[in-house]
Amino acid sequence: MLVVFSDWKGIVNHEFVPCGQMVNEQLYQEVLSRLRDGVRRKRPELWENQTGMLHHDNTPTHASLFISSYLAKHQTSVVPHPPYSSDLALADFFLFPKLKTTLKGRCFQTNEDIQENGIREMRAITESAFQEAFQQWKKH
Repeated sequence: MLVVFSDWKGIVNHEFVPCGQMVNEQLYQEVLSRLRDGVRRKRPELWENQTGMLHHDNTPTHASLFISSYLAKHQTSVVPHPPYSSDLALADFFLFPKLKTTLKGRCFQTNEDIQENGIREMRAITESAFQEAFQQWKKH
């Protein structure tokens, strides 16, 4: 499983969940901690001004009191996600379909090959493509 955080400039943080690992509150808190490090390094203006906002869905892990407390402790603003609206995630209608299109029909020998090729294709997506996707997302 691939976990990706992006903004209008591109990928801020990505990581693969180990095979067999359940995405629970503890794992997601660790992912969010690494996301904070990614924002600090890649988007220092957001970090300094604390103007970044997190958009994630309403899964029980994301909506848990443990995660809500972690986000409040770190003064992380969250974009509200309406209930029963699974199609609002940019990754669902832009990033993952784009990756599927570029990787479709190719054979890989190992999970590591899949991950390396997926990362390469993600990094190849231009800033302008992300900006266009965000413009489309805003219209919905």
